Amino acid sequence: MMLFATRAMAAVHPVPLDKNTDSKKCLECHDDKAKHKFVHSAMEAGCLSCHEIRVNKDVTRVKLITATTSALCLTCHADKTAADIKGTVHPPAVRDCLTCHDAHSSDNKNQLLKAVSGDEKDNLCLSCHQTGLHVAAKGSRHAALDMGCDTCHTTHKTGAEPSVENRFHLTKAAPALCVDCHDPKDADLAKAHNNQPFGTANCVQCHDPHQSDSPKLMVKFQHAPFQGNGCDTCHQPAKDGKVVLVQADVKALCVTCHDDKAKQIDSAKVPHPGAAGDCTDCHNPHASSQPGLPKTDSVSICLGCHSDIDDLRKKSVHHQPAFGQGCSTCHTPHGGDNDHLLRAKGNALCLECHGPDSVAQKDEADHLLTIFNGTVRLPDDYYSKNKVPILPLRYGLGHPVEYHPVSDVMDPTNQSKVKTPLSCLSCHQPHASGQPDLLVKDQVNNMAFCDSCHKNRLNMKETLTPSSK
Repeated sequence: MMLFATRAMAAVHPVPLDKNTDSKKCLECHDDKAKHKFVHSAMEAGCLSCHEIRVNKDVTRVKLITATTSALCLTCHADKTAADIKGTVHPPAVRDCLTCHDAHSSDNKNQLLKAVSGDEKDNLCLSCHQTGLHVAAKGSRHAALDMGCDTCHTTHKTGAEPSVENRFHLTKAAPALCVDCHDPKDADLAKAHNNQPFGTANCVQCHDPHQSDSPKLMVKFQHAPFQGNGCDTCHQPAKDGKVVLVQADVKALCVTCHDDKAKQIDSAKVPHPGAAGDCTDCHNPHASSQPGLPKTDSVSICLGCHSDIDDLRKKSVHHQPAFGQGCSTCHTPHGGDNDHLLRAKGNALCLECHGPDSVAQKDEADHLLTIFNGTVRLPDDYYSKNKVPILPLRYGLGHPVEYHPVSDVMDPTNQSKVKTPLSCLSCHQPHASGQPDLLVKDQVNNMAFCDSCHKNRLNMKETLTPSSK
């Protein structure tokens, strides 16, 4: 067995070596390192291109020429340096190349430890991903999974543009990727789509590309007419390869069922300009993997217009609802009564999730949680998966330390007068930050941050009001 350096310390070699030992000497014992089908090109340069021999008295140690394995790989593969790549990097490629690759040789292309096809024990990707392994009895599984993950994915592909293609490392975007196998002109496929034109549609808006709890890989959330195969509720037969609706335009069609939304848009105290257009500007009329049927996803659909918020994505720490679950977790997309279309005023918005009395309602049928009186739906594991912090508040006190207030401090001599204005936004940013805890002005969570309000550390009750800072 060849001995490699660990991140902490090089191992003692079982036999003494001269520090100038030739690579050929290594292969007298370690000839197995180059016997597999795909050999790392670095092997041609010799073992000492990656390893070094250190001799101290009668002790021989063999270690890497760098402190870590990933640092060593990047001396040649600098284009894979995660810190320099804009976009979503495959997590194992950020820290440790040897999670997926053998450093010397392998029977798999690119020196992968396993193939990227086969069952759980044979497929490298399934060492981390559970895709296709646990399909519901009445569900469906994409046959392409058996062809290998690299049929659709290129692991190291990324890009600055946060497109689906870049985020999920796809060989190409849908529908181009899908039609490589699924011919839109196929008669059976056309019949399955009720002879409506679908060749240029984004297939993954309706179909999960891996597996589904429903037949035909249908995504979780479906528009009621679509789910019931009631296409004629909205569509007439296609004409000249084009969609023909039963109403004159999209909005007129949607409001025949969703007139409550039309009334909300028209009567909102704070209107949302984006809701004044066609419903399909934001919504997919058929299906979506997310509640509300967003046309793309529940974040990107908003950031297409709100570029100022999109710019905040560049910061390292994100508020999960803002760039994960979706903007409508906190904002009402069709218009509302509060500034910025917020679902509640002041701290009530934040405490809906983070307050000690916050209790999400369970929707057992759809395996969801609901908040804001049922208007926002979340996955049933949302709180545990995202480790949502619940603040230990009592009588409006208790964060970030015991007895610290979280709302306006009233003047003890005049309870109708605010002495110190205070809210969650006094300390936190709602969307993103350059530091953990989303503190304002991207500040670090330390006493220097507290000093911005508390001018006397010996008497923390002496505070600066926002107007006197």
